[in-house]
Amino acid sequence: MNLKDRVAVVTGAGSGIGRAIALSLGRRGCHLALADINERGLRETSQQIGMLGVRVTSHALDVASRDAVCALPEQVLAGHGRVDLLVDNAGVALGGTFEQTSEADFNWLMEINFYGVVRMTRAFLPLLHAGDDSRIVNISSVYGLISPVRQSAYSASKFAVRGFSNALRHELEGSNIEVTVVHPGGVATSIATNARVSEKASDEEVQRGKARANKMLRLSPEKAAEIIVRGIEKRKARVLVGTDAKIVSLIERLAPVHYWQLIKRGIKT
Repeated sequence: MNLKDRVAVVTGAGSGIGRAIALSLGRRGCHLALADINERGLRETSQQIGMLGVRVTSHALDVASRDAVCALPEQVLAGHGRVDLLVDNAGVALGGTFEQTSEADFNWLMEINFYGVVRMTRAFLPLLHAGDDSRIVNISSVYGLISPVRQSAYSASKFAVRGFSNALRHELEGSNIEVTVVHPGGVATSIATNARVSEKASDEEVQRGKARANKMLRLSPEKAAEIIVRGIEKRKARVLVGTDAKIVSLIERLAPVHYWQLIKRGIKT
């Protein structure tokens, strides 16, 4: 896919992988509509991209808001006139076992991580159909391949993104829209530090869990973004980001039921 002079919508563009994806696309000459609930981060990303010589618009957006998402396509059209690429990257994390997690917190995460993807897809499908070569890129996770302990809500949301993306790809076969699902491994962002945690979890559990998670976040967002954008250019249906994601994918395929027994030998649970 030639990204020069295309128009991409990127959610969660105010920091981390979303910002890095936006910059990687901008360096390829892709015009950008950036969206994030973090307006300060959004301004910073927009300023960095502004130096690349591409057209950029910024949109304060909560993907959990149906009304805000429904209003976004018209705003993007006003600034760019078209949309060729939708990157659904916005996401949050929630630590704690299922029994520790309240229904409100579980629903909060699903509204952002899964229903946010569904809302954005529904809102932008008409514009993507109007193009000649369009793509939807949904960011799942390595936890959309395996389901570790204390990640029941997060893993459920990322498996849902994976299943939705795969089904959508089959439904859109033969059209001008293709679908990519991305499974990043440990990328060095602030997602673990900023994760919401269960009120039932002890301070010791919380600190231990965040320390363990941060230890696994090694790949830089910039490297992750380059892998993702190269996957878009190569029209890949699935992109595994990082050596850890590739290893986990292999282990899950070899031992689809008992993979956790193999994986937990190498980590402290």
